[in-house]
Amino acid sequence: MRGGTDVSEEQTPEIPEVEPEGTTTPRKNGLSPGVSDELAENMKSGWADTELRGLEPVEQAAHTARRRAELSRRFPGERLVIPAGKLKTRSNDTDYPFRAAVEYAYLTGDQTEDSVLVLEPTGDSGHEATLYRLPRSDRENGEFWLSGQGELWVGRRHSLTEAEQLYGLPCKDVRTLTDRLREATGPVRVVRSHDAGIEAALTDKVTAERDAELQTFLSEMRLVKDDFEIAELTHACEATARGFEDVVRTLDKAQATSERYLEGTFFLRARVEGNDVGYGSICAAGPHATTLHWVRNDGPVRAGDLLLMDAGVETRNLYTADITRTLPVSGRFTDLQRKIYDAVYEAQEAGIAAVRPGAKYRDFHDAAQRVLTEKLVAWGLLEGPVERVLELGLQRRWTLHGTGHMLGMDVHDCATARREAYADGTLEPGMCLTVEPGLYFQADDLTVPEEYRGIGVRIEDDILVTEDGNRNLSAALPRRSEEVEAWMAELQG
Repeated sequence: MRGGTDVSEEQTPEIPEVEPEGTTTPRKNGLSPGVSDELAENMKSGWADTELRGLEPVEQAAHTARRRAELSRRFPGERLVIPAGKLKTRSNDTDYPFRAAVEYAYLTGDQTEDSVLVLEPTGDSGHEATLYRLPRSDRENGEFWLSGQGELWVGRRHSLTEAEQLYGLPCKDVRTLTDRLREATGPVRVVRSHDAGIEAALTDKVTAERDAELQTFLSEMRLVKDDFEIAELTHACEATARGFEDVVRTLDKAQATSERYLEGTFFLRARVEGNDVGYGSICAAGPHATTLHWVRNDGPVRAGDLLLMDAGVETRNLYTADITRTLPVSGRFTDLQRKIYDAVYEAQEAGIAAVRPGAKYRDFHDAAQRVLTEKLVAWGLLEGPVERVLELGLQRRWTLHGTGHMLGMDVHDCATARREAYADGTLEPGMCLTVEPGLYFQADDLTVPEEYRGIGVRIEDDILVTEDGNRNLSAALPRRSEEVEAWMAELQG
């Protein structure tokens, strides 16, 4: 049974005007005739006190406080509004699982829908931060059992007092916020695209350009990870490695069914050890491996083919791994598969070696692309010299994509950072990025020998920039072709 009320509109007890928008609409075909006055009165009483007391702050509370202070220094004298977002409808009266906006979760540690962080300026410098949230659903007006988002339908939410203890912030009822924002004076910035109601309340107070500056700054704040974030990414990679082990152990079942079995197998690990998958898992067998974002995962898994698996566990604090391994379904590479795989491995080694503090961000991409280009020329698929091919980008017919990206709370983290701070920037300790070269020979590509067609290989690892070089957070998963074969044999017994 899913959310929504089962009472008629005429007999629903009166709900205050501050009731959350859209939560009291009755089902057209509900079976109950209504709510009697006696039942409504009965439901108000006889409930134990369940207030939680003496709660400890969430683990990242000190980090979120520091982040808010940094944000405050950047925008003195301005009101800053950062929403968590709203539930999104999947179909009819069912919703997608809620995933808080990255900016909100990064600054608060909270992941609750409908919430909003507001930084009120306290003068020319400094801010007072307030967390606006829904309080516990009301028992007096019947919301807790009549509303589709009431406690008896979707579970208990923290009281405002509990939230203050957990997140180290004063908390107020979010249902009063839009009126406050409409009356606000002075400069305001809002993170857009998460809460239409909040944006509507600020429509005459904000500009797209100023809001984009806020979004960009918050994106760039996440370029360098703190100790808490590095620990989260490390855990994400370790859990993901165990997910890949699960997949290898069930390859026989996938051969009897489809790629979906592998997707489901990995998802189980993600839900047990984390919050979810960090993105749609790519479980691409055979020629599907040449489609970069193959997430349909409905094709066959056959012995003799390669399986390209690109997946990541997202932790309960919303940090994701992003790892790819290309595995021989039968447990051993053919000679041609090994040749192509080893070329990609060599390119990845060159890319990883280029990740170090002070290096240009694009150095690892250039290093990997050079190796792949040298291989393509040596195999006779491209006419050299190598420098000419690289200058014209001719290798991209088969390498297709960039060799990596920043990683964090988004799989493609920091996406709205300025180009000079990201793609044209310099690596610093604490940055975390993927290194993921690949070669993809499409099944219909007549420019390559027939035996190449339908082979796709990508190897991807999550690399942390350290003070003296880098650390491979996903090193638990083997990469050398012979090590991959030995690892698979051991797991499959």
